[in-house]
Amino acid sequence: MSIAAEHDRIFKALGSAVRRQMLDDLKDQPLTTGTLVAHFPELDRCTVMQHLKVLEEAGLVIAERRGRERWNHLDPLPIHAIHERWIGPHAAGATARLATLKRELERG
Repeated sequence: MSIAAEHDRIFKALGSAVRRQMLDDLKDQPLTTGTLVAHFPELDRCTVMQHLKVLEEAGLVIAERRGRERWNHLDPLPIHAIHERWIGPHAAGATARLATLKRELERG
């Protein structure tokens, strides 16, 4: 799979507020699917599993079976890659332009 296709999957996965909340929930510790289902009382288990599948396919969640439980772990590396490719360089460029504008405005 190309880097562009990988990034498309990540952006698609991050496009849902439910999936972003799931990633926030997994930020500090892995959680079982049952625990995640309980975090979303408005969704049924099947819908939560579908969201987890999208996150897994994007490489953002790693599932681990322990007996009858499925533990979901956040994999932050794809998000870091997106940051390195898109956010960091764009933020640096914007910051430099704002600093230049500030200097020009201060000079009058």
